[in-house]
Amino acid sequence: MQFSTTTSAPARSRTGCALVPVLDGKLCGSTAQAIDEANDGRLTRLLKSGDLKKKAGSTLSTHLDGAIARVVLASFGEGKQASEKDWLDAVRAAYKAASAFSADDALSLLHDVPVAERDLAWKLRVQALAGRDVAYRFEQMKSEREPKPARPKRVTIALERAGAGPLARELERARAIANGVDLAKDLGNLPANVCTPTYLADTARKLAREFDLKCEVLDERQMQALKMGALLAVARGSAQPPKLIVLRYQGAGARRAPIVLVGKGITFDTGGISLKPAPEMDEMKFDMCGAASVLGTMRAVAEAKAKVNLVVIVPTTENMPGGRATKPGDIVTTMSGKTVEILNTDAEGRLILCDALEYAKRFSPAAVVDVATLTGACVIALGHHHSGLFSPSDELAAELQAAGREVADTCWRMPLDDVYQEQLKSPFADVANIGGRPAGSITAACFLARFTKDYTWAHLDIAGTAWRSGTNKGASGRPVPLLTRFVFARADAA
Repeated sequence: MQFSTTTSAPARSRTGCALVPVLDGKLCGSTAQAIDEANDGRLTRLLKSGDLKKKAGSTLSTHLDGAIARVVLASFGEGKQASEKDWLDAVRAAYKAASAFSADDALSLLHDVPVAERDLAWKLRVQALAGRDVAYRFEQMKSEREPKPARPKRVTIALERAGAGPLARELERARAIANGVDLAKDLGNLPANVCTPTYLADTARKLAREFDLKCEVLDERQMQALKMGALLAVARGSAQPPKLIVLRYQGAGARRAPIVLVGKGITFDTGGISLKPAPEMDEMKFDMCGAASVLGTMRAVAEAKAKVNLVVIVPTTENMPGGRATKPGDIVTTMSGKTVEILNTDAEGRLILCDALEYAKRFSPAAVVDVATLTGACVIALGHHHSGLFSPSDELAAELQAAGREVADTCWRMPLDDVYQEQLKSPFADVANIGGRPAGSITAACFLARFTKDYTWAHLDIAGTAWRSGTNKGASGRPVPLLTRFVFARADAA
């Protein structure tokens, strides 16, 4: 699905389908009114029939006889403006309804609905991301693919002539973000017997060839030379060789300090010797969604040719039980020299991240953001709506929160007080890898904080947002929009 803009009169445009907004039971915007008048008031009569409910996300479809062949009427709720949630629900519902048609192209007027404290650029950006999300399908592993609904291949958004240029640029950026989201979804949805650490490394190499990036993949021998004892401790139980993937994009001068993104790449997490329960363990293929999201962000930034320097680091391995696997009570030495008592082998994400965060120091970063499906405790705290944000930097935290709001990929800041560090004390090593049940997501972030004193750092816990369970099981692609928007904002501010 490709998005573009037009300043031509929409009512006279020839298109297979028009997405027309309805607010408080009435057509919203002058363009919708013009389409109604060109069709002898048919849309108004449909609304008067009461067949379209006022609840946001309700839709009603009809065929027309003129240049516009079909119309999807989408309700955005009641009142004079829509809330962000109602607006998103309605946009997604409109694109789902349009998929029932065989139209190759569509005309969208959905941005004509006002949203509290949101401008037109936000509505175009978020609409494009929502449309692409609805259109996404993962069928690579099926021998016989299910009949695919005919979705609009091209969507044109009708705009006023004034200011159309900058808005078209927003759509170009949204397309790049959506392509990055699709990559992250594909990687997350692949089974663990396909998406191994080696597969992630090969994906990084492909990105490097496509976008002229620098790629380096460190193997086990090189990690041993760097004394990455924590990462290698997690890898001990697996037959799959671990990798440390480093991708570099230079869109700005060599002297400009890069942003570094670190993504947790556990391609399957059994919990190791601290074995997880069997129900829903299949979803642990999603434990590499942090890695998928930073690779997707790199793709988006490189495609958009953002004027910024970006480094992506992916520590990746499986976490498996076995005769060589790390045991509860083992003590390992990290790349930083700190020793860690591993009380629970299922708290492995922080172990591979701490060595990667130490490695990030060599790039003299402007900022480091790590992304990980780190703790079930974060799901308990925030559910599946917000990613958890931890940072000692008010400025960096505010940037990430603002970036998330700009693309409807939100995060919520959590505490990172030193008092929580007390829970990580060990009588035998410098630090324990768990701090008990209380404040589990916070103590996990506190563990990482010990390895990030030399640069500005933030941690995103995406355990509740990286994938969906149930009948719509699958990777969400979050937080690619948040991360990419953050990088774009840094590039624009430079």
